[in-house]
Amino acid sequence: MKMGKWAWLLLAAAPLVAGLAGCGDFWQAPSSGSTSFTLTNGGNILVAPGATSGNTTTVSVTPSSSFTGTVSLVCAVTSPSGAVNPTNCGLSSSSVAFSSSSSAQSVTLAATTQSGTTLGDYTLTVTGTSGSVSQTTSVCVDVTTSTTNNCSSASGASGNFYILGSNSVAGYTVKSGALSLISGSSYTVTLPSAMAVDPAGSYLWVASSAGITPYKISSNGSLTQGSPIFVDTAANALQVDPSGKWLLDASLSGILYAYPITTSGTQDTSRSIQSDINLASASAVQPGGMAISPSGSTNPIIAVALGATYGTQVFSFNANNSAPIAIPSGNTIRPYGPAGTATAKSVAIDPSNGFLYVGETDAFPGSTTGDSGALRVFTINAGSVNEISYAASVPYASGGSTPRAILAASNGYVYVANWQGTSAGIVTAFLLNASTPTLTLQSSTVATGDAPDGMAEDSTGDFVMVVNSQGNPDFNAFTFDTTTTGQLDTSATGSTGTGPFAIVAVPK
Repeated sequence: MKMGKWAWLLLAAAPLVAGLAGCGDFWQAPSSGSTSFTLTNGGNILVAPGATSGNTTTVSVTPSSSFTGTVSLVCAVTSPSGAVNPTNCGLSSSSVAFSSSSSAQSVTLAATTQSGTTLGDYTLTVTGTSGSVSQTTSVCVDVTTSTTNNCSSASGASGNFYILGSNSVAGYTVKSGALSLISGSSYTVTLPSAMAVDPAGSYLWVASSAGITPYKISSNGSLTQGSPIFVDTAANALQVDPSGKWLLDASLSGILYAYPITTSGTQDTSRSIQSDINLASASAVQPGGMAISPSGSTNPIIAVALGATYGTQVFSFNANNSAPIAIPSGNTIRPYGPAGTATAKSVAIDPSNGFLYVGETDAFPGSTTGDSGALRVFTINAGSVNEISYAASVPYASGGSTPRAILAASNGYVYVANWQGTSAGIVTAFLLNASTPTLTLQSSTVATGDAPDGMAEDSTGDFVMVVNSQGNPDFNAFTFDTTTTGQLDTSATGSTGTGPFAIVAVPK
């Protein structure tokens, strides 16, 4: 735990559950009836300097959730350092329009070079914007006289993501193998403790000693700070539910709150705050230790990691109810290891199939190799959870002593960020067989900085990012190996200078 958080715990007061009055709709809502669309591309480009053929690919805009409206499109180029006559980009159309019945639409993305263009990899980033919502997709252009395309995801650009440190929040991207700060995205925050992003990627919610504050996310990733909406000074884990109707707050006061919110980043005063759900262990919510079922789940749940004794608690959730959280019977998952020492540190819910993953310490107290942590897997049925049967009748070894973050990635692998005492952390990878279900540990791991506390996959699906609260370095970015499926390759490292302990990516 960071020094700032110890100080914050001393300052934490009983939360005021009433929202601030008179906030109104401070920001303009998106103009479309719904704000869900994605961008994808037809692949990387290989082009000779000055060539006018073979220099294009497609960019597809796919609506979802009955999206209607116009998506404006722009492209930008990131060039190699010192490039002469660098590549330019162009789109066959600057916008596409959708009605409620529209399917995906495509435009042509062209890379224009000259005979004297510097050879190397260029990144073309296309941004689609509708109202306050934006999505991106990136294409690598290999300008070369060879017939082999040397582009890789490592040379492309990531989607936007946000890092919370001991005294600040800031937005970043990875471009051409380097961590890049988004202009206008950095704010000083007093004693921050948690953050979450809404499913439309419109607002970032940050908990601190001031309460819970919304930050509007612009199309370029910059932030506009609002005023605190909910004055809980003890929030330790935040999530926004997939419908975007509720902000969930697991508080060190011992309460699991559901705050009604609007798509404009304000309190929905037409609905009531739910504040009657008591956590089994007050002041034990793990930092960032809350997960919620993805959109479309039949029986959605909320899971909260509560450290030792009580382990993990599971709650039923229905976004359409006036009081969305309920306590089912048998909702406590006790730690697997010795009572009083084994601790639930992290939780995640697989967005593809709904499995619940729990990371715990001291599951294997006799271990002499530093891998005493465990990864446990549960199925979800009617709001209840059931642990899968393990081949060796024990949970999976997580690969380190303290599994602080779990990521169920879009490639079908489950990644676990582990502390390893005072040495650098590691990320282990497991291949999921959902039909069994079983996990298979991959032999290759990757090193992170010290004390990896947060992990996220970016909106392009190309990058896995890790933040390390004790530095060395503060930040790691990895890409998926093109030869060994599931293996991570180091793409970038960087310094945030703020003791980072949480990271969220703008959704796809």
